[in-house]
Amino acid sequence: MKSWPIVVIAASAMAAGAAFYLYRQPPAPVAAPAPEVDAARLVATLPSFQLADRDGQIKSLQDWPDQALIVNFWATWCAPCRREIPLLQQLQREHGPEGFQVIGIAVDFRDKVLAYADEMRIEYPLLIGEQEALDAAAAFGVEAVGFPFTVFSDRQGRIVTAHMGELTAAQASLILDAVRQVDSGATSPEAARAGLEFALAQLPSTPADAD
Repeated sequence: MKSWPIVVIAASAMAAGAAFYLYRQPPAPVAAPAPEVDAARLVATLPSFQLADRDGQIKSLQDWPDQALIVNFWATWCAPCRREIPLLQQLQREHGPEGFQVIGIAVDFRDKVLAYADEMRIEYPLLIGEQEALDAAAAFGVEAVGFPFTVFSDRQGRIVTAHMGELTAAQASLILDAVRQVDSGATSPEAARAGLEFALAQLPSTPADAD
């Protein structure tokens, strides 16, 4: 599978304030392998944090109870993040009725996010922040945050898996199937995560992978 270009920010740098500097002055995008998500370090359930939504209202992930969340961290200056948005829109339209909910968390300047969201007609909820949004990403237990970064939970708020880098439709299909299995009680989040690691590795390359 292709290792998508992403922007990586070390979680340790966040505490020192360096991440905010990098965020305010992002370097030109360069192709780099997506860092692996260390499943052993992922927190077990959705962390509690608060960010403002598009209307300026303070929200947390717990404001969407009894829904399987697709939490996507992104930024307007991140090319793979922008490419991924149509897929996220599709996932929300097709799978929202069965209980999946996409939540976009923009790590960016508020005015840029609002303008871009209007331009792209993003329909799913957005939470917006700068350093506080970076801290929210780190709260999932990852040492280095790459954009885009997507976390999938079941209806109980248990984290099933996380994906660093641009998501494909084939990957999303496998992951949503795994979440359904967890929600049905057929398997545990840990077992689903292990099965996904194998299944995702078996996906064939696509023509875009040769780019």
